[in-house]
Amino acid sequence: MKNYKTFLKGFVLIVFCFAFLSLNVNGQPKPWNVPDEYKAMNNQVVKGDASIKAGMALYIKNCASCHGKTGLGDGVKARMLKDFPGDFSGAFYQNQTDGEHFYKTKFGRGEMPKYEGKMTDEDIWNMVNYMRTFKK
Repeated sequence: MKNYKTFLKGFVLIVFCFAFLSLNVNGQPKPWNVPDEYKAMNNQVVKGDASIKAGMALYIKNCASCHGKTGLGDGVKARMLKDFPGDFSGAFYQNQTDGEHFYKTKFGRGEMPKYEGKMTDEDIWNMVNYMRTFKK
């Protein structure tokens, strides 16, 4: 019986440690280094109704399944991902430049697919304009 309790305590400790290490405490994605040239890029598409409408259609088709319909990181595929896909409504996302969002969308990383060659730069800029509407 003593061995069983010791085993159980050890097992619980291992499960707790694994859960703690895999937990993303601040709810934001791991740091993502973006080259300075992209950070400084200005959005090439004027933000307006047409851009936001085009961006919304592209976002729903390509992004909402992971990032959620309102950008909270709660899409239907989000729970299957290793990493939290991010909350686009908060300061962590909104304080980044349009160029940073363009870079991340175009080139991807890990579970985030790259859209280079799958959509035009104009389409990506339209999605950036749309994702800005998620701001709290």
